[in-house]
Amino acid sequence: MGEGVDKLRLDKWLWHARFFKTRTLAARQVTGGYVRVDGVRVSKAAYPVTAEMVLTFQKEGDIRVIRVVALGTRRGPAAEAQLLYEDLSPPVKSPPVERVGERPTKKDRRALDALRDGS
Repeated sequence: MGEGVDKLRLDKWLWHARFFKTRTLAARQVTGGYVRVDGVRVSKAAYPVTAEMVLTFQKEGDIRVIRVVALGTRRGPAAEAQLLYEDLSPPVKSPPVERVGERPTKKDRRALDALRDGS
């Protein structure tokens, strides 16, 4: 691929941008109908992606909204991959985890271990 690349396969771009570990996983996500490009559901892995397109897909339980900034020519390091897109996803706030009771003492942990072992 040369420097004048103006289109790239959707599955390949998702892989280059490091959203999926393998290109096959990216292709499965696209062919399964789980990716939207500019709000339209896409089911072909070879769908051409250009700069300024907005991609929406689910990744690890979160909905990701990504604007394509550049296409890239290879799957490089994470720092290089982050230059390929702008993340438009709303920030996910996880609720704080509340402690249920006090922290067990070492004696309590030994007693729990003894119960589990059947001793």
